[in-house]
Amino acid sequence: MSTKKLRVLVITCSSRPGALGPAVGRWLTGAVAASAGELGVDLVPVSLGELDLPFLDEEEHPSSGVYRHEHTRRWSAMVDAADGFIAVTPEYNYGMPATLKNALDYLSAEWAWKPMGFVSYGNTSAGTRAVQHAKQVVTTLRLVPLGATVAIRIGDAVEDGELRPDASRDAAAARLFGELTRTANALRPMRERARPESLPGPVPGSYARTLTPDDAAEVTVLQRCCWVEEALVNGTLDIPPLHESVDEVRAWLAEWRTTGLWLDGRLLGMVRGRRADDDWDIGRLAVAPDQRGNGLGTWLLRTAEADADPDCKRHILFTGAKSQKNIDFYARQGYLPAPTPAPEGAVGLAKARTPLLA
Repeated sequence: MSTKKLRVLVITCSSRPGALGPAVGRWLTGAVAASAGELGVDLVPVSLGELDLPFLDEEEHPSSGVYRHEHTRRWSAMVDAADGFIAVTPEYNYGMPATLKNALDYLSAEWAWKPMGFVSYGNTSAGTRAVQHAKQVVTTLRLVPLGATVAIRIGDAVEDGELRPDASRDAAAARLFGELTRTANALRPMRERARPESLPGPVPGSYARTLTPDDAAEVTVLQRCCWVEEALVNGTLDIPPLHESVDEVRAWLAEWRTTGLWLDGRLLGMVRGRRADDDWDIGRLAVAPDQRGNGLGTWLLRTAEADADPDCKRHILFTGAKSQKNIDFYARQGYLPAPTPAPEGAVGLAKARTPLLA
C-alpha cells in the first residue's frame, strides 16, 4: 500500500549515429504515457550514447560498491533510484550491443530485485536474439527479466526513420508495461530487505527500516487495527491513532524518527521517537494483533531506545490510564510512573537512559 511512485528507466542502448533506437524510445514512452500517469509511474528516458560510459574502468569489483570515477557514481545513483527498467535494444551479430553489456557490468547491488523489460528491433529476428543474450546476463545480476516483450522488424515497421502507427504494437507495449509495474511492486519487499540500511527483524524473513511519508497508508491501517482494543479498555474513541487521516499520518511521519517492521510487504509493527528537551519521547508502539506474543513489541521498544540522541537523560512514553496490559509490559522493561504532563486519560512512564559503552 505504499504511496511511493515507481521510477522506471527507459534505456536506449544503441550509441550509433543515426540509429533507430531514439525513435523506438520515443514511440514507447508515448505508447505507455497514459498508463504511467494512471499508475503513478515516473518514466525516465536514458540514452547510453549520451551517458557516455567508457569501457569499464573501475579497479574494484562492482559488488564492492567502491567507485573512483564520477561517471560510475552518476550511473550508480540513477540505477539505484529506479524500480525497474525497459531496455530499447538493437541486435548486433546475434547479441546485444556492447553499450548495454558495459552498462550492466558497471554495477551490481543497484540492479538487484528489479524487473527489466525489453523492446527489441532488428531485421531477420526483430532483435529477439539480442534479448535472449541479455536475459542470460541480467539474471546473474538478480534482475528479473519479463516474459512480455515487444519485437519490431525494421522492414515492416519503419518509414522515413520513424515507426508507422500500429495498434497491435501499442497493445504489446501496454502489456509489457503492465507486467513491469506489477512485478516491480511485488519485488519491492526484496529490494528493501536487501538495502544496507535495513536491519534484520526478530521474525525469520522480516526486516526493519525507517518509515517515510510514503508509508502513510500502511501506518494508518496498522494504527486502526491496534488501537481498537485501547478504545474499548479506556472507554473512549478520543484516541488520535483511530481517527487520523492518511494526510495527518503523512505529516507526522515527516517529523518523527519512525521504525517499521516488515515481512513480505506487510507492516507488522512500528514505533516512533523524537527528542523532547532532555528526554527521548517514544510513542505509537504498535504490533499487528495476530503477531502479538512473539516478542515484536519488546524488539521495537529496544530499537526506539537505541535511536535516542546520545545526551538524552531518559526515555518517556504515554499509554492509556486503564491499559493495564500496556502498563505491566512497560514495567517489565524498566518503565516507572513519572510526574510528566500527560494527555487526558493517559499516564506517563519513564526510564533512565543507559549510555552506550564506547
